[in-house]
Amino acid sequence: MEKEKYAIGLDIGTTKIVVMIGRKNEYGKIEILGIGKAKSLGVHRGVVNNITQTIQSIQQAVQEAENNSGKQITEVVVGIAGQHIRSLQHSDYITRPNSDEVIDESDVDRLCNQVYKLVMLPGEEIIHVLPQEYKLDGQSEIKEPVGMYGGRLEANFHVVVGQVSSIRNIGRCVKSSGLELSGITLEPLASANAVLSQEEKEAGVALIDIGGGTTDLAIFKDGIIRHTAVIPFGGNVITEDIKEGCSIIEKQAELLKIKFGSAWPGENKDNEIVSIPGLRGREPKEITLKNLSKIIHARVVEIIEQVYMEIKNYGHEDQKKKLIAGIVLTGGGSQLKHLKQLVEYITGMDTRIGYPNEHLAGDSDPEVASPVYATAVGLVMNALDRQEKNFKEEKIVEKKIQTEQQPEEPTNDEPETVSRPSKERKSFLEKWSDRVKDFLDNAE
Repeated sequence: MEKEKYAIGLDIGTTKIVVMIGRKNEYGKIEILGIGKAKSLGVHRGVVNNITQTIQSIQQAVQEAENNSGKQITEVVVGIAGQHIRSLQHSDYITRPNSDEVIDESDVDRLCNQVYKLVMLPGEEIIHVLPQEYKLDGQSEIKEPVGMYGGRLEANFHVVVGQVSSIRNIGRCVKSSGLELSGITLEPLASANAVLSQEEKEAGVALIDIGGGTTDLAIFKDGIIRHTAVIPFGGNVITEDIKEGCSIIEKQAELLKIKFGSAWPGENKDNEIVSIPGLRGREPKEITLKNLSKIIHARVVEIIEQVYMEIKNYGHEDQKKKLIAGIVLTGGGSQLKHLKQLVEYITGMDTRIGYPNEHLAGDSDPEVASPVYATAVGLVMNALDRQEKNFKEEKIVEKKIQTEQQPEEPTNDEPETVSRPSKERKSFLEKWSDRVKDFLDNAE
């Protein structure tokens, strides 16, 4: 019973690995019970490049989260990102054998499963198949076809694709850390769930999650995900530039960026100087804040322009595709001073910083409501949703067994109608996790 109460998200990032334990309170808000962080040593630009170090970091974060919460961690929902992720649009259709019967979840499921059979490039695998609008016998812009009549069911899909090897490596790290993998979610989708409101998703919004190694983009319009992209640049590239430009070590460059960094060079006067201790008996270095801002500005502009190019590829200038809610920035990189103003200047779109506090309980630790933890909070939400679905399903199966044992009861049909959506919906949403588990078992 204890296992039903809480769920765990595992965010394997380029700079940090976060394990977060949460549960829903009586108001449906999320209480964070414990959090564990570890420096991420075996991940580069969102992709695992050292299995041993990544396993050690995961175990360290798990240990800390267990100590903080007093709970035992057995299974986790993991976020996936990295430069190997790409997305594409695809349309598909099915012809129903009997158009006199109403469409049910099994028809939608059959259509989605058909998309999973798409032939990808060698070494690639479909991660998510996200239906957008449906078309029924030529009638377009149908959001939910279940319960309608029709012979030919069509849909536009947003298909997210990733490298099999990268996904298997993440699975291997989780399994070798002594954990069970209960699901895999695209990180921009997890962040979006944590920081965006339903109104923003309806109006049209671009979520930009600036992490250490990658910048993730997710675009929503009419409440539906329309476009995703992962750009292989993040906060680490800015730190690298400061290190090279000022000839200092990485640790000092990171501190400089956090404490004195600004994305807007005009803010600093020429006479503002920061002194950095020299290495082993060398003279201290003096760096003007104006120069520091210029270095940061150059790299940040490059990152924003790449993201803006993706937003243009989506076609946000069309009236139908207009993003009324503008841009929401989240992730550790979004805390850079004056970044919001720079993004507004480059894109001309309204911008705000996204905090994952909308779904958190009121008494949550302010640290957890930081943009740094947006993905982790989103993964906990995803894990809790999966748990609820599984719990409902078990209940429905129990009911079904009971009604089969008492066939004369008039309520016999009721569980049938309830059970169908839940069961079918799970079959394609959870399919990827099952596939990953099979992968790992075969790889043993």
